[in-house]
Amino acid sequence: MKKRKLHLKKKNFCLFLIIILSSCIITYNLTYIIPWLFDNHKIDKEMKQIKEKTPIIEKEINKEENEKKDEKNFSDPYWEFIKMNYMEVDFSNLIKRNKETVAWISVNETNINYPVVQHSDNEYYLNHSFNHSKNEAGWVFMDYRNQAQTFQQNTILYAHGRKNGSMFGTLKNTLNKNWYQNPNNHIVKVSTPFENSLWQVFSIYKIETTNDYIQTDFSNETSFLTFIHKISDRSIYKFPTTVNGNDKILTLSTCFNEKEKIVFHAKQIKSEKR
Repeated sequence: MKKRKLHLKKKNFCLFLIIILSSCIITYNLTYIIPWLFDNHKIDKEMKQIKEKTPIIEKEINKEENEKKDEKNFSDPYWEFIKMNYMEVDFSNLIKRNKETVAWISVNETNINYPVVQHSDNEYYLNHSFNHSKNEAGWVFMDYRNQAQTFQQNTILYAHGRKNGSMFGTLKNTLNKNWYQNPNNHIVKVSTPFENSLWQVFSIYKIETTNDYIQTDFSNETSFLTFIHKISDRSIYKFPTTVNGNDKILTLSTCFNEKEKIVFHAKQIKSEKR
């Protein structure tokens, strides 16, 4: 009899643990997983609508300009990169949908192919999507200190590193040898309502969270060169890219985990006013 009671107690205790564990799993799913999936679904749907209504073309550069570049015979891949076509985006519908639209960015061999927005702070688009709806996936946004009409010495773009690969979730691809050893991936294309431009990557790295790479203005050329040397030395790969005090830099930043960031730097090599 005692053995039976003991067996029932153990059985009831196990059942109790199963109920508690199941309740915890259900609570976790309701609190985190389901909202996360729902946010992803809304972002995917929104981006699909954006792409359907946003004409994007490859704009060829002037043939005479290309012929001049063919006269150059340097090993520096820069002379091949500047022959590449621009990406030109029709912003008319985008600005109607969101007047804070400032650019569109595309990074090869990643999912980064998004319109870029800019608010009066760096908080709003951490939990709002392109259409201003609440969404923890956020959006790709430009630092509020930058000037959208003209790129500064360091123009910074942020986005969440989503695990499903949305926003800057695939920026981590750039840390892989297959990515950074392929020169076809070394050019970032950007289009704004004012100009189209090409950017050549010169530094990519993972770093413990810091704000020392998100400086937008520099007091003098020496200060800027010191900054360039610092971020160049951090790169996990030595890119054949020369950066000097007259260059403009594009910085992409996202979370790798709770303690580290992934940072990507490229210099502007060509631009054309629209």
